[in-house]
Amino acid sequence: MNDDDFLFRSREGENKPISRVRAYQLLTDVAKKVGLEEIGTHTLRKTFGYWHYRQHKDIALLQELFNHSAPSVTLRYIGINQDAMDASLETFYL
Repeated sequence: MNDDDFLFRSREGENKPISRVRAYQLLTDVAKKVGLEEIGTHTLRKTFGYWHYRQHKDIALLQELFNHSAPSVTLRYIGINQDAMDASLETFYL
């Protein structure tokens, strides 16, 4: 793919993206088929943040990407809880 190509291209016109509404429709249809509820386009954003954090451990970068006011907001947003943070620090307490 080229940098200016859309991942989900519309059938209407050349190199135009699908609409936000269509993306939501596709996601919810697939979610229902596999037994998931309460999934939408925002779920993709949160999931990206969660896995990006797990791979890179760079909360400052995610905070800026998401335009959050504080790292604590970003951690709460992506679902990293205190238990996970404590477990990651256990090796330092040996």
